[in-house]
Amino acid sequence: MTTQHSPLIVLGSGPAGCTSAIYATRAGIETTLIHGMQPGGQMTITTEVENYPGYAEVIEGPWLMEQFQKQAERCGTKFVTDVIVEADLSKKPFTLKGDSGTVYTCDSLIISTGASAKWLGLEGEVKYNGKGVSACATCDGAFYRNQDVVVVGGGNTAMEEALYLANICKSVTMIHRRDEFRGEVVLRERVKKHEKIHIEWDSVTEEILGDDSTPFGGVTGVRIKNVKTNEEKEVPCTGFFVAIGHKPNTDIFKGQLDMDEGGYLTVTPGTVNTKIEGVFAAGDVSDPIYRQAVTSAGAGCMAALDAARYIESLHD
Repeated sequence: MTTQHSPLIVLGSGPAGCTSAIYATRAGIETTLIHGMQPGGQMTITTEVENYPGYAEVIEGPWLMEQFQKQAERCGTKFVTDVIVEADLSKKPFTLKGDSGTVYTCDSLIISTGASAKWLGLEGEVKYNGKGVSACATCDGAFYRNQDVVVVGGGNTAMEEALYLANICKSVTMIHRRDEFRGEVVLRERVKKHEKIHIEWDSVTEEILGDDSTPFGGVTGVRIKNVKTNEEKEVPCTGFFVAIGHKPNTDIFKGQLDMDEGGYLTVTPGTVNTKIEGVFAAGDVSDPIYRQAVTSAGAGCMAALDAARYIESLHD
């Protein structure tokens, strides 16, 4: 078993994690950033970014995160690819165990593990995953070029997915359980005006339909129900995209750090401080409200500055 120690460990490589690493290393703190299955976080599955300050033109999410990582590396951050499966924050140094078997210890920890997509819980989501079912339009949308697809959800994520797919697919049907969208007004207007997007209001997905006649069979449609009239209908499609929100990646910290009912880490208001001295939380992992790249980056900056002060206080 290999053990590695670093004064500061950052978990997660999205805007919060990379910004933390940039600020910490520039402050002279030896920093290790551990990124897991999705380096770069959710921004890597966002194609067009038009609201990140400093860029007059629309930029690509994966490109932006590549720049984040390169900047952190140039500042001296050590990047490690591993999936942390256990954490012990009860004593110092803090201990993390990776899926690789490596044990990582640190004097201070910044948690910026982000959040993961939620699923509906339908049997077909598992059965047809990779065969028509997806939670990432920008990852898999190209497979359904000029085909009919369905998007489930009514928030910003769902509307962004629908608009993206409408550019490459034959048609997009949005299924939303309410009679109005919950996201930004500008997105609502774009979706409602788009000629390729049809909206099934007050509806839920009952079943994902598919072709099981061959090993390569996939999604052929969905059966939906109107929650007000109980009327059921089938919507033909080859792609089914779930965009109903996210779950914070905090399971390994249960029982050790305070969380809200949704599993988001709670911090002292106005700070990034968890209840354990030396442990900080930044980005979507502790932000169920704003969940923006720019707010995550800002929180990452705060976490790094506080972690640097904390580490310096240990030496003092």
